[in-house]
Amino acid sequence: MNSRNFRSWNRQGFTLIELLVVIAIIAILAAILFPVFAQAREKAREVTCTSNMRQIGLAVRMYVQDNDETYPIFQAYNSGVGAPSHLGVEVELEPYTKSTNVFLCPDDSGDPFTGGKNYVTVYGSSYRFDRACFSAIPGVSLQNDAPIDLTTPGHREGVVTDAMFESTAETRIMRDEMMPWFAPQVDTTDKYGYADPAQLYYKQWHPRGGGLIFADGHAKFTTSETTFLNYNETPDGAKFPACWTACD
Repeated sequence: MNSRNFRSWNRQGFTLIELLVVIAIIAILAAILFPVFAQAREKAREVTCTSNMRQIGLAVRMYVQDNDETYPIFQAYNSGVGAPSHLGVEVELEPYTKSTNVFLCPDDSGDPFTGGKNYVTVYGSSYRFDRACFSAIPGVSLQNDAPIDLTTPGHREGVVTDAMFESTAETRIMRDEMMPWFAPQVDTTDKYGYADPAQLYYKQWHPRGGGLIFADGHAKFTTSETTFLNYNETPDGAKFPACWTACD
């Protein structure tokens, strides 16, 4: 390389100040775009979650139609997931869903109580089954591997049928286990029961809200606590907090 060519090449290089300006521009663009990308990813998870719940809702409707308009037997939070002895509503619905993968919320990251294991691994479903909207059978329905005490005031027992619903379109039968408004820093009075210091098991899943499945089979993602509370949580139209402890 002769001296003329070297001087020409040298004049085309970046100065330190120019490099710093470029780096600063890239940093600014990254700060602007990364949150946008994160929001887009979360929106995609919300869509996937809602799609899963629609499939579950359709499976419930097919089960009901095949069983004289009777809803599945309530079974929840039981151990032995994957074993033939495991009991869960998701097991009853598997012939219709063809897979238990639809019971996994893409934002399910478990909670402190499960050691960070997702709810599908530990319990079989990310989605909580509303006890009041499924058939609670004495001596058969189990929760946490123990028979449900159906003699406690507020608990109901027996077969649930379509004819019992005041409004199938307005009654939620399943929901995401975690909702943002269940967080201890939001629910400071512990009305939802997730903030008990002796049994702290809340962990944020979806940051904006959560998915719901209704008795008529449709599903939706809600971002409003007010909307969540306005839906029925029992076939006869009761709303929170009338049946929360006994039925949700």
